[in-house]
Amino acid sequence: MKRYAVLYLATLIVIVPIDFLFLGTVAKSFFASQVGDMLGDIRLAPAILFYLFYVAGILIFVSASPDARWQSTLLYGALFGFFCYATFELTSLSLLRHWTWAVVVVDVAWGTFVTAVSSTLGLLIANWIVPKI
Repeated sequence: MKRYAVLYLATLIVIVPIDFLFLGTVAKSFFASQVGDMLGDIRLAPAILFYLFYVAGILIFVSASPDARWQSTLLYGALFGFFCYATFELTSLSLLRHWTWAVVVVDVAWGTFVTAVSSTLGLLIANWIVPKI
């Protein structure tokens, strides 16, 4: 149980600052130029819930298996991120008037990358702190 808690916290500690850096600095003007006034102020409660649930999903589907290795976690983390972000982005594109293909491509690529990196680093940190038995 301790290992799962460490894996969860390590993954959470990796994904949140990387994602905030990307969304708040690197891609902020891009998203603003693409979807304009659809962007509002960040609502903290839904954002927190997203990260808590998403990291739980990463553990369940990617990194918590006793057989998880960094190579498989990198691959399955990328796939999990791709499918999760593609689901949101393609749904948004199909429903929201101002959503663009450029936003879809950038955000799906980002989701693929950030999930692969955070799941892999989370696993490596957990292996370092609480080695597998």
